[in-house]
Amino acid sequence: MAQHSTLAEKRRLLQLETLYDLAVSLHAHRPEQELVDELLQRVCAVLDPAAAITVTRDAWGAAQAVAAVGWPEANVDGDRLLREALWRELLAAGEAIARQNGLFADRTYRELVAVPLAGKGVFLGYLAVFDKEERGGDVSGFTVEDRRFLDSVAALAGVALDSARQVQDLEVERDKLEEENRALKGRLQTQLSEHRIVAQTAAMRQALERAERVAPRGVSVVVRGESGTGKELIAKLLHLMSGRSGPLVAVNCAALPESLLESELFGIERGVATGVEARRGKFELAHMGTLFLDEIGDLDAGVQVKLLRALQEREIVRVGADRPTPIDVRLVAATHRDLDALVLAGAFREDLYYRLKGVEVTLPPLRERREDIPHFVRQFSAEFAERENLPPVRFDSSALALLMSHDFPGNVRELKNLVEAALSLADSRVDAELLQSLLRGDEEMASGPEALELDAVERRHIARVLKMTDGNKSRAAELLGVDRRTLQRRGF
Repeated sequence: MAQHSTLAEKRRLLQLETLYDLAVSLHAHRPEQELVDELLQRVCAVLDPAAAITVTRDAWGAAQAVAAVGWPEANVDGDRLLREALWRELLAAGEAIARQNGLFADRTYRELVAVPLAGKGVFLGYLAVFDKEERGGDVSGFTVEDRRFLDSVAALAGVALDSARQVQDLEVERDKLEEENRALKGRLQTQLSEHRIVAQTAAMRQALERAERVAPRGVSVVVRGESGTGKELIAKLLHLMSGRSGPLVAVNCAALPESLLESELFGIERGVATGVEARRGKFELAHMGTLFLDEIGDLDAGVQVKLLRALQEREIVRVGADRPTPIDVRLVAATHRDLDALVLAGAFREDLYYRLKGVEVTLPPLRERREDIPHFVRQFSAEFAERENLPPVRFDSSALALLMSHDFPGNVRELKNLVEAALSLADSRVDAELLQSLLRGDEEMASGPEALELDAVERRHIARVLKMTDGNKSRAAELLGVDRRTLQRRGF
């Protein structure tokens, strides 16, 4: 009798120590799956059941975290466990339930004890133990003390799970606020420069008027134009005038490989690979706002399919997830490539093309709007002088004439870089000689048949831009509208 009393006291002490450890451990800032795993492990260490299972559900009623011990892996399906009659009985009772000799998820049991997990009156899931193991001739079966222990564990777990979800919600809100903060800064910059958008030529005025007219509508927009013509600025203008409450989120489709682009766009679930944590994609971050997909013509075929589905269904599925997430996003796409030709060549899906092509805004290259060049020069000069705290520097008539005659393959971006380079080198004025030294490559322009070869022309232009950027390949790639690896493949 004394030995039995001593054993009972030891069990009681173990339960109290476990409750204390749980109170400390469960309230640490950890993912919900880790909390559920540790909860079940500690319960099994104290009660010694033949099997045990824990499942939690999200705000929409779907399984969120599942842990099991002594359970066939094929039967560990969270959503199925939440469809069991036991869950409905726990919801109705609101307290622990004990059952004898039954069937649960295709598993027979002699004895079952289950407790609901609740936080602030909201049922978050449940924990169930089955068939206590016999140890040292002890009587089999869960005792009253065991059930009290489970009740205490459930109370601690409910508070911990509720706290973990509040932290998760705060993190999501923080991410959203950070994105909105960046968007507000970008919006402020757009507002400051909105009235300085240079559009003296009829073609550019027509493009701006079209963008302003379609901006308040929810229709998708494709912005076409060569690299450096200002497609991103138009996207900012469309978002600013849209009235949407969410942020403007930009993605360069050409800068990321397919494997990274998919998770960047649609997000990724925790555990898809070792060490991977759940992360929201750009679609979720742009919810109620605008998603700007730059260089859409470089999108991989596999991602095109998923993008089409997202636009049609207005929902996305994270990488590794099996449940969709609804989204409300206004899409603006931009490309310097001929999408019609890509469709005909089978390199771009026709159905996606027409889904994107709500309205098209085409930006003319700088060589077709030369009247704008003097206005750009004044704008860029003023901005650079203010930013670098430099005295005003004047472009003389010979310099302006040279700029007006240049074709600018890199368009407005190239012109801006050229102006800033000239201002950095000039004393009080910029003349044609200084500009010619910047425009000239390391070698004189080739003459004869070689000058007409496309490869030679491209190499001379790349060399000239690299000289303008003092050898900075990343900056040169940005000016040229290509990836840095393209320059490396060309031998630069």
